[in-house]
Amino acid sequence: MAESSFVQPAILEFDGYYDHWAMLMENFLRSKEYWHLVEAKIPEATRATDLTEVQKKAFEDQKLKDLKVKNYLFQAIDKSISETILKKDTAKDIWDSMKQNHQGTAKVKRAHLQALRKEFEILQMRAGESVNEYFARTLTIANKMRIHGEATPDVTIIEKILRSMTPQFNYVVCSIEESNDVDTLSIDQLHSTLLVHEQSYD
Repeated sequence: MAESSFVQPAILEFDGYYDHWAMLMENFLRSKEYWHLVEAKIPEATRATDLTEVQKKAFEDQKLKDLKVKNYLFQAIDKSISETILKKDTAKDIWDSMKQNHQGTAKVKRAHLQALRKEFEILQMRAGESVNEYFARTLTIANKMRIHGEATPDVTIIEKILRSMTPQFNYVVCSIEESNDVDTLSIDQLHSTLLVHEQSYD
């Protein structure tokens, strides 16, 4: 019989963007049926004489599962960060510490988003910059805005790119705007059209 080709979901390494990481990490832990251990802390151990054998087994089972969740979290967190949470007793303690230290206050998040909006607003293709480079730069900023809660539809990105290209693209930009409905044009379609135009100049 052929071996199963099922691939385990990957553990996402924390890259500084807490909200995005937390969303994917929560999905990962839910897929393992361990999320309840983050939502509710495992109970403190009581005296062995107060527990029945069934209760002892259930408690040990919870402790083992909590240890697995802690292991997943440590795999996702850089050493420089993990050193600050090594003494946290449970998975919930680690999760709460990460949230407190990295989610940031609403005021800080608003300020960061405002800075990204400004960066997006003044974005212009540089002289000598390739289409690939400019798309990468634009999409990086747009994706950061999305991660910080900004609704940035594809049409906003497309319109931004069309009005911020260097003069050598003026003709093709006018052609795209006249022959396409920008609302239905995809970013990939725009990218490929501009690449063809760029290559015609090489």
